[in-house]
Amino acid sequence: MNLENNKSQMRKGMLEYCILLLIHRQPSYANDIITQLKEAEMIVVEGTLYPLLTRLKNDKLLKYEWKESTQGPPRKYYALTLDGEEALRQLDESWKQLTRTVAILKTGRPASEAEI
Repeated sequence: MNLENNKSQMRKGMLEYCILLLIHRQPSYANDIITQLKEAEMIVVEGTLYPLLTRLKNDKLLKYEWKESTQGPPRKYYALTLDGEEALRQLDESWKQLTRTVAILKTGRPASEAEI
């Protein structure tokens, strides 16, 4: 078993969900997203983030607007579309179900809502 590869695949699978969670809280620009992910110990680099943001925009889950910055050129702020909000709701449900399943397998009992 290649443990590092498995961990990397798990992180990749969660990255889209984590990005939608962050942008749901407030419109964000890419550097803010990277900083917040790193603070949450989800390591991601620009070379991974930008293509994912573009794909999410092309899938109509994100929209963006340019805003002036006091620290350089205008910044592209991403926000969820209505489709993005629905996708996030569905991912939330999937996450809860997955968490319940893992809790049952680990402990032999379902996780409470507080544990999810």
